[in-house]
Amino acid sequence: MQKYHPSRVLTLVYPPFAFITLALLTYYEAKVNTRKRLLFGYILFFINTLGVLLLDLGTSSKGGIGPFIGVCVISAAFGLSDAHVQGGMVGDLSFMQPEFVQSFLAGLAASGAITSGLRMITKGVFDSSQNGLRKGAILLFAICTIFELLCVLLYAFVFPKLPIVKYYRAKAASEGSKTVSADLAAAGIHSHSAESVIPERLTNRQLLAENIDYALDMFLIYLLTLSIFPGFLSEDTGKHSLASWYAIFLIAMYNVWDLIGRNIPLIECVKLESRKGLKIVVLARFFLIPTFYFFAKYADQGWMIFLTSFLGLTNGYLTVCVLTSAPKGYKGPEQNALGNILVLFLVGGIFAG
Repeated sequence: MQKYHPSRVLTLVYPPFAFITLALLTYYEAKVNTRKRLLFGYILFFINTLGVLLLDLGTSSKGGIGPFIGVCVISAAFGLSDAHVQGGMVGDLSFMQPEFVQSFLAGLAASGAITSGLRMITKGVFDSSQNGLRKGAILLFAICTIFELLCVLLYAFVFPKLPIVKYYRAKAASEGSKTVSADLAAAGIHSHSAESVIPERLTNRQLLAENIDYALDMFLIYLLTLSIFPGFLSEDTGKHSLASWYAIFLIAMYNVWDLIGRNIPLIECVKLESRKGLKIVVLARFFLIPTFYFFAKYADQGWMIFLTSFLGLTNGYLTVCVLTSAPKGYKGPEQNALGNILVLFLVGGIFAG
């Protein structure tokens, strides 16, 4: 039983629920009420993080098959909430400004960097104390619960009323989008798109056919990344001078450089928008797999830190380049649909990786 890792089960529970749910939401995207979808996702995120805390406190962290099944159920619920939120937000922001998509994606990376920072702090504070890991986890989930509640409140009462958000949603409604009507109503605007002639839009199949290269880029980016991060980094890196801090530090470096990479495309002169160029760079990243295995076996920890940072940098940079370039030139409803399609391939890459 020494080679049995219960935590690996959680990584297998989460992706299929996220992928299947997102596939259904993407298929029916044009008929889904975006406001209800996102509010459901954010509320479920809040319930899930709170549920982890209550499960631990209720069982006094005694473990056992019952609590483990409970954690697996919560992990599956996290997959459901992620499918509702990530695809919905990227789709919603895709018919606005590319900078909005970039900001959302940078926010995702910032959450990872902050979590890594908090993990290092809690390890430093609680590592030598009794039940130190549990105390650190409780603190992390308590902070997450507060932030999730804040997300619910901000999306429900603040975001729909921002003037620029109202403008782009009204514009999308005028182009035939039915998914924004509830958000417009929440902002005090009543859409009349149903009463007017709805412009023709490309179907999801046509959008995928025109953007299959972008979709495969997203799939391959995350297939490669998740084949290395975090499993290989956290368990297969050998013994080093940083000892138990080594895996935590590697994951922190990945998250920090992922965040940096997602902000680099804000500099227009270094943003890669060529479809051919993106494909070449995405495929070239696969040389990182043998490189990681070689340096994990023969090189010191400095090289592994460099490679991990490069992995995070390229992951963040390419993600933003693809998701901000693909929707250009389409009408609002098509941009929303394409955003959902690309996130579906992203989650598919995570699942496969």
